[in-house]
Amino acid sequence: MKRALVAAFALLSLAAAPAQAPDEETDFWGGVRQVIQHHLGRPYVWGASGLKSFDCSGFVWRVMFDNGVLLKRTTARKLYVSLRPVAKDERWSFGNIVFFDNLKHCGIVDGPSTFYHAQTSRGTTLSEFDPFWRPHIFGFRALKR
Repeated sequence: MKRALVAAFALLSLAAAPAQAPDEETDFWGGVRQVIQHHLGRPYVWGASGLKSFDCSGFVWRVMFDNGVLLKRTTARKLYVSLRPVAKDERWSFGNIVFFDNLKHCGIVDGPSTFYHAQTSRGTTLSEFDPFWRPHIFGFRALKR
């Protein structure tokens, strides 16, 4: 009985807490970077979502999942539909999801010049948007939490 009361009190305390403190926001994005770094260099395998191999949407899903963002594992196309749009001036911000080739490929924006993704020929890697990838961009979505 005592454990149940303690657990109930803890849940009530969490429910009353503010949604996200500024340092929690920093911790979240630091966690995203850490998970990305941990999974770099893994081979590409179609339909895989880790821990030893990934496809593009599986890599994005794994990074989100490992940081407490729970979405159904799905394709790049369905991931695009399920995430919120990004304002034009924010699309190059770290953590946004970038989509390519009519929603057949996706990755995680690192900044204006690079992004992380699972590439068929290189596995999970950091790539430059130019010269190949930038013309193939379909759109951007925000990583939702």
